[in-house]
Amino acid sequence: MNALEVNRISVNFGGVKVLYDCSFSVDIGEKRAIIGPNGAGKTTLFNIISGVIKPTGGDIRLFGQEITAYPAHRRAALGLARTFQITNLFPNLTVLENVFMGVQALTPTKYLFYRRTSSCKKMLEDAESQLKDWDIWDKKDQQVRNLSHGEQRQLEIILALSGKPKVVLLDEPTQGLSPAETALVVPMINRIDPSTTILFIEHDMDVAFKIADRISVLYQGRILVEGTESQIRGNREVAEVYLGMGDHHA
Repeated sequence: MNALEVNRISVNFGGVKVLYDCSFSVDIGEKRAIIGPNGAGKTTLFNIISGVIKPTGGDIRLFGQEITAYPAHRRAALGLARTFQITNLFPNLTVLENVFMGVQALTPTKYLFYRRTSSCKKMLEDAESQLKDWDIWDKKDQQVRNLSHGEQRQLEIILALSGKPKVVLLDEPTQGLSPAETALVVPMINRIDPSTTILFIEHDMDVAFKIADRISVLYQGRILVEGTESQIRGNREVAEVYLGMGDHHA
């Protein structure tokens, strides 16, 4: 059984085909990169998989179960988590408060806003444990807005993992990061529990190669080619899509 199956997905916006007959599958525990030039439909594909928008045609399966008509929260309950291109954090709260809220959102008490944070001992312990596990405990009292972009990306990934999801979608995890900040995020992604399936969009082919077991190249709304690093590096069609053999950026 595959962790994720995307079967002949199509999406039209105002008569424009953004995705057309797009199909691929991801094994359980695999790290799969989706790369491709700007406008290829990468974020639209993520929006369909995560339930933000509905496809015009085709279906999505999570561990064999069709989820095409499921809203985002129902997919999350089945073990699907996602980060976004734009930072989706609370900038005026501390690192610990952000993770606490992430943990709280996954518990039955999430709507009991009148409860004091200090009374939710178990959730607080979970949040503290995650910060220690990911080696950012020393940042726990810092406001998120004062973190570097790289540290914010790390925190987003921690939040996505806080519910122990089975499949994680990472939307451009290194976008806008300096080489030093990218060097923080890439090892973190590689440290994620190997039983967790990871599907990520990446604009930098070299970064994709450092993380992915396999790579799918999306071009003009369809999967052009799939393969390992050596297969993708040596593929003439991929080189042409990236406008020259030396251009590694989407």
